[in-house]
Amino acid sequence: MISEAQFNKEIDLIIANAIREDVGDGDHSSLACIPKTVTGKAKLLVKDEGILAGVEFAKKVFNYVDPEMMIDVRIKDGASVKYGDVAFYVSGSSQSILKAERLVLNAMQRMSAIATKTNHFVKLLEGTDTKILDTRKTTPGIRALEKWAVKIGGGENHRFALYDMIMLKDNHIDFAGGITKAIEKTKKYLLDNNLDLKIIVEARDLEEIKEILKTPGVYRILIDNFNYEDTRKAVELIGDTCLTESSGGINEKTVRKYAECGVNYISSGALTHSVHNLDLSLKAV
Repeated sequence: MISEAQFNKEIDLIIANAIREDVGDGDHSSLACIPKTVTGKAKLLVKDEGILAGVEFAKKVFNYVDPEMMIDVRIKDGASVKYGDVAFYVSGSSQSILKAERLVLNAMQRMSAIATKTNHFVKLLEGTDTKILDTRKTTPGIRALEKWAVKIGGGENHRFALYDMIMLKDNHIDFAGGITKAIEKTKKYLLDNNLDLKIIVEARDLEEIKEILKTPGVYRILIDNFNYEDTRKAVELIGDTCLTESSGGINEKTVRKYAECGVNYISSGALTHSVHNLDLSLKAV
């Protein structure tokens, strides 16, 4: 996984690029009719139900736009919210509030949707030892926000990108000439380049599980698109040799059954790519 410093750098880049994209050479709507000296106050109004996420990100955005703005947080990230709740108040330059408004809302609406969906999966897994993971199936440019939201919702992050973990999937295996060759080549590559990265290997059937187990050094086996019966068999074969992860079209109707097969993790791209934004508004008060 990436370090906290790397993660914070990603967040800073997201903010800078989003403001560049949205504001350009100036918020001319505000500049045209609101004097620079005018101050105001606004509230983040919840118009939906779910898990709130993005409050801490909003604070970073407001600080980036204008360090003199003040944020009075009433509801923290990870809390359940309902229609009519006020998450925070922001006060300061009216121009600055309006400049930050759209980025704050866009981010918080999506982050809250992801946190809400993740939390739903977490609750479905209660009583099992299985953890829910996100994937790299994220919106280009804002991956850090979406993975942050998964954590807020109670889930766990998979690898952040291609550089912080090795994942040998079906295409890697086929291009490399088979599972054993792919693993051995990977271990040599890591040694030659003095890299300390965990290795995950995807298995498409039980025979591939058996082949993976013949080569030491695998951190986790990805049990991909298996049915329940074969998933249980795979978990039994793997035992304590390494960790296990189920993936492949798992949804809220099937996630519990896969967890009951005994896997350590279940990964779901739907946490980040199939959500409906929570309805939030920033209103002057």
